Amino acid sequence: SQVFGFVRQSGGHIKIYSEVGHGSTIKVYLPRAYGDDRQASPRRIPALARGGSPAEIVMVVEDEERVRNFSTEALRELGYTVIHADSGPAALAMIDAGQDVTLLFTDIVMPEMNGRQLADEAMKRLPGLKVVYTTGYTRNAVVHNGVIDPGTNFLAKPFGIDQLAAKLREVLDG
Repeated sequence: SQVFGFVRQSGGHIKIYSEVGHGSTIKVYLPRAYGDDRQASPRRIPALARGGSPAEIVMVVEDEERVRNFSTEALRELGYTVIHADSGPAALAMIDAGQDVTLLFTDIVMPEMNGRQLADEAMKRLPGLKVVYTTGYTRNAVVHNGVIDPGTNFLAKPFGIDQLAAKLREVLDG
């Protein structure tokens, strides 16, 4: 879903061919970039996007290790204190052990316990907890399937560090 989301956001498309006994072929088509062939300059995060503070504790809950690591490192770079868990039950165990959390940043689709179930349980334990959901599925898909409510704080995958910074500041300051 992440690859599909990235390709669609880039204006491309994907073709998948599969044949029993022969395997599968996946073709990714991205739009051609026209322009001069300059080297990209190193990416810098604008000072305004760095609104995080070590006093703001973000719990990242994501079952996919690479995505969890990216989110954790990006949030630390933005100045937040970050803790992480690979499942809903692991996150709740941390909270039950006394871990304070300012904002829960959770994947929606996970085994054992989905992000909505985790958020509901976590908010019972930590009233006032802020929540941001993320998934590779579109907002419409998760809203129409009853996983999250319309108007819920949501950040679609794949996301960049600027989008992550803006969404967290919006939720924490709102």
